[in-house]
Amino acid sequence: MKSRVVFLDRASLKANVRKPAFADEYVEYDKTVPDQIVPRLAHAGIAIINKVPMRADTLRQLPQLKMIAVAATGYDVVDIPYCNEHGIAVANIRNYAVHTVPEHAFAMILALRRNLLAYRQDVENGVWNKSEQFCFSRTTSAICMATLGIIGEGAIARARRRSPGFRHAGAVCRSPAPENGGVTFTPHEQVLAQSDVISLHCPLLPSTRNLIDIGAFRKMKRNALLINTARGGLVDEAALIQALTRD
Repeated sequence: MKSRVVFLDRASLKANVRKPAFADEYVEYDKTVPDQIVPRLAHAGIAIINKVPMRADTLRQLPQLKMIAVAATGYDVVDIPYCNEHGIAVANIRNYAVHTVPEHAFAMILALRRNLLAYRQDVENGVWNKSEQFCFSRTTSAICMATLGIIGEGAIARARRRSPGFRHAGAVCRSPAPENGGVTFTPHEQVLAQSDVISLHCPLLPSTRNLIDIGAFRKMKRNALLINTARGGLVDEAALIQALTRD
């Protein structure tokens, strides 16, 4: 049987991708909408995806599919239970962006704690030029005495713990933690209550969906920052709106 490999959303990945040496046929599509998945994967043994959803109702129509290769770390677009039940292998890119994601999270924390966006807007609007003093000020918060709570214990979360200047409230896991290298795992409620900044670094699983719900927001400090560089579904959006608009 000839092997057919199909990349469904090639334009989502800015990297060089070589044709697999074993593939008799290799096809790339820049993007794929849901109703194009089945016809494009007809007779394919391997699908390469980034953000294209591979749900059970789609996979049932692809009996020849043997593997889904996710060109990213997050694999919540794939119905893992279905794949396990039907012998479809799923692979992802582990340890991807273990430095850049923590750097991005820390950049957002700095920008928000130091009010950089508001300062930039004020300078553009001429507020500094109009000031009668040499300087003008907005409310800012120091980082040196802030407490950082990290929710998650993967490679990115471990890299995140090296952030300079913070005291750490500890890490919290929703599943048994791996060897932690001396890290103190703190109860979820304690991390929420004690942290000035909470950084999410969890996969999106049934056990973590809406992890930050209205109960979590009520436990957090009123001026706490919530940084989510993981998956949007970790945060209950309706609860977030309620928390932001409460008196």
